[in-house]
Amino acid sequence: MAAHGEGSGAPVDSMVAQLEKHPISSILIIIAMQTEALPVVNKFQLVENPHSLFPEGVPWVHYHGTYKDIIINLVWPGKDLTLGVDSVGTVSASLVTYASIQALQPDLIINAGTAGGFKAKGAGIGDIFLASHVAFHDRRIPIPVFDLYGVGSRQTFPTPNLLKALNLKAGKLSTGDSLDMAPQDEASIAANDATVKDMEGAAVAYVAGLLKIPAIFVKAVTDIVDGEKPTAEEFLQNLATVTAALDGAVAQIVDFISGKCLSDL
Repeated sequence: MAAHGEGSGAPVDSMVAQLEKHPISSILIIIAMQTEALPVVNKFQLVENPHSLFPEGVPWVHYHGTYKDIIINLVWPGKDLTLGVDSVGTVSASLVTYASIQALQPDLIINAGTAGGFKAKGAGIGDIFLASHVAFHDRRIPIPVFDLYGVGSRQTFPTPNLLKALNLKAGKLSTGDSLDMAPQDEASIAANDATVKDMEGAAVAYVAGLLKIPAIFVKAVTDIVDGEKPTAEEFLQNLATVTAALDGAVAQIVDFISGKCLSDL
């Protein structure tokens, strides 16, 4: 990956080390779109919190419940107040991640969502990836060291046992604020060695890293970026079936986490 080893890639620090010895009791699931969130809400029978944890007037939505021995909080950024569409992208993801960590102090964050995949890197429609690394592909700052900051490459919290037990694919995730892929983005994604691309992951990772909360990234492939079909068309065509696969994967992951410590993952 373009800036491998840069910055706050090291997932282990004293706070995490302490948590690693205690069973995970609280998970925060961050999901960008309502279509992606509702199957997970239904699967775990989560209920919407009528008393918002967040500043008055923001559209962010908080669901909560308990599954086995784990408190589950799910937050999605809600609909844009002016246009009524899902508040996708890195800005909303950063704000919601920060506010949710402050309010809920989770043991672990799961950022779940759909993504574009690259067939040249082995991705297919419906594949579920756990991201091993995340980075940005549209923050180009061609000045020494600022360039590394812009890419913001970091390793995610390692989960080798989870990966093996659920037979999920591993790959690097590249994040940007556009659904399509401009030529400059394509070059950056290739430099990031990414298998999947999304619009939130690296932003969630940045905030989680700042606040020292371990985070994992579960991405289901809706469209093949280097395929024949237009991205937007393929994304919408596969969204419903792929979110069902995503929902199943999140349920399996939570099942696996139940009763385990961070160091068991």
